[in-house]
Amino acid sequence: MGIPSYTLLPHEATCQSPHDGSIATALERSEEGHPAMKIVVCVKYVPDATADRTFNSDNTVDRTGVDGVLSELDEYAVEEALKIRDAGDDCEIVVLTVGPDVARSAILKSLQMGADAGVHVLDDAIHGSDAVGTSLVLAKAIERQQADLVVCGMASTDGSMSVVPAMVAERLGLPQVTFGSQVTVDGTTVRVRRDGDAATETIEGTLPLLLSVTDQANEPRYPSFKGIMAAKKKPVDVLSLSDLGVAAGDVGADAAWTKVQQSQQRPARSAGTIVTDEDGTGAAKLVEFLAGQKFV
Repeated sequence: MGIPSYTLLPHEATCQSPHDGSIATALERSEEGHPAMKIVVCVKYVPDATADRTFNSDNTVDRTGVDGVLSELDEYAVEEALKIRDAGDDCEIVVLTVGPDVARSAILKSLQMGADAGVHVLDDAIHGSDAVGTSLVLAKAIERQQADLVVCGMASTDGSMSVVPAMVAERLGLPQVTFGSQVTVDGTTVRVRRDGDAATETIEGTLPLLLSVTDQANEPRYPSFKGIMAAKKKPVDVLSLSDLGVAAGDVGADAAWTKVQQSQQRPARSAGTIVTDEDGTGAAKLVEFLAGQKFV
């Protein structure tokens, strides 16, 4: 039996944010001499999954004392934006991140891949923010960009909550098309294929909207030498909470709805079991061991 396919009717999206009218239309931007489409890609600086992860004394993730990288799942979001531009669309790609000074490296990697500019929201008061607070900061920063399309990864590799894109879309008053495994942009129409366990859905939305993509959507490119050199000259705006009109009391650990109560180091790996086969019984011993561990 084949996998059933469903097509959902297009979601008619308004071209203006209900908050302050800051989401501009592609037509308006083109008439002003700017690229017809503006894409904002939300990226996150996360601890390297291959390195030891540690926590601060307040049980927040240590992001400054460990090796960090651009979240692997966000690379797919950057690549999707680049693919839209490569397809011939006249667009500008801006990457947006929230985090400490070292989070700038996530922007740099995105610029090396081919994004045009970066925005770094940097403010000590943001430390300890949960998904609710983070979505507020991101939404306010996106409003300033007047984006036609907002692209996110399916989750961050450190939090793995997958809720921030939906929260940002709600705050901006934008329709959301999430977990896309294949994306097609035709004018102001965005068509997304979403692969589930039992079915494949085809969903359409009208710009402006928010899109999140999975790790099946594309294959992120490696920065070229030319891209690495060009990234050094690309603009990166640094914004504070006051620049965004966000009160310090609305974000941070004290305003968080969720907090980590305690954490502990992962136990060290124990020595493995060696199965010898000196008398021809090795196979039986191996099966016995695997059965004892409930692997077979």
